[in-house]
Amino acid sequence: MEKTKNRPLDPRPASTVILVREHEERLQVYLLKRSEQSGFFPGNYVFPGGAVDPEDTNSEFWKSRTNLSEDEVQSRFGKEIEIDRIFPYVVSAVRETFEEAGVLLAVDREGAGNRDKVREDRVENGLKNGWMGRLFFNENWKLDLSKIWGWSHWITPELMKYRFDTMFFIAFMPPDQTCMPDNREMTDGIWISPEKGLAGNLAGGIPLSPPTVVTLTELLKYRSLKAMEGEIKKHNWGEERRPRLIPSKDGPVILQPWDPMCEEDGDIDRKNLEQKLLPAGATFSRIWFHDGIWRPIAAR
Repeated sequence: MEKTKNRPLDPRPASTVILVREHEERLQVYLLKRSEQSGFFPGNYVFPGGAVDPEDTNSEFWKSRTNLSEDEVQSRFGKEIEIDRIFPYVVSAVRETFEEAGVLLAVDREGAGNRDKVREDRVENGLKNGWMGRLFFNENWKLDLSKIWGWSHWITPELMKYRFDTMFFIAFMPPDQTCMPDNREMTDGIWISPEKGLAGNLAGGIPLSPPTVVTLTELLKYRSLKAMEGEIKKHNWGEERRPRLIPSKDGPVILQPWDPMCEEDGDIDRKNLEQKLLPAGATFSRIWFHDGIWRPIAAR
C-alpha cells in the first residue's frame, strides 16, 4: 500500500451503499457527513461505506450465510465479475452500512427484536472489531441480499492521498428500520432528494464528494422508487471509472472517465474556470474544487 516516488498508491478495496427510499412520491437518498477530522473528504456528505476488512474476505463463510442461493448471488452481482472477487465487497457493504448508518441489511430467525438488540449495542457500547462475523457465527443471521444491487465501480485518481477501488451498491431502505449516524466517523445524516442534494452542494450547505455529485446526477432520472425498481434489476456494473486529478493553484480539477481529456497526458485550459460553472443537475465531465466545494464545470 505504500507509495513510491514514481508509483501511485495502490487502491484499497472498499464498498459504498446508496440507501434509497420513497418519500412523498419522490426518490430520496441517505447522506452522511464525514467528520471534519477525516483524512478523506473531511466535512463532505457521502453515502455509507468504507474499506473491505479482513473479516469480509472469507467468502466461503459468508456465502453460506445469505438469503439467496449462490446462483442468485452470481446472477445479481457477478455478471461481469467473478463471484469470489465481488463477495468481500458485498459483505463490506452490509457491515459498513450498519456501522456508519445503523441500518442492518440482514435477517435472523428471531426477527426484528433480535436486530434491535444489536442496534442498541451499537449505540450504547460501540462495535468491536469482528462484531459481524461473531454475530453471524453464533446466531442464525443471514445477509439480506434481496434488497441490494450493484451500481458502479470507481477507482480513486492516482494523485490523491488516499486511494480506493470501490464498488457502489444500491440498497432499498428497510421500512422497519431508521438511520442513525455513528457520531464518530459520521457526524450528521440526512434523507434528501438528488435534486435538493445537488442544489445544497452548490449553495454550500451540503458539500458533496465528487463521486456523490456524479451519482446524484445519475439518479435524477428516477422520479420514484418504483421507477428505479424496474430498471435496477437489469443494471450492471459497467466499466471501471478511473477519473483523472489535475492539480492547480486555483483548486484541483477532476476529469471524469467520459471527458475527452481524461486519458490524455496533457493539461487542460484552466483560465476563467468561474465562467464555466454549471447549474445543479447539468450534464458535466469535470468537477472543480472551488471555495471548499466540488463544483461541476463545463469542459469548454
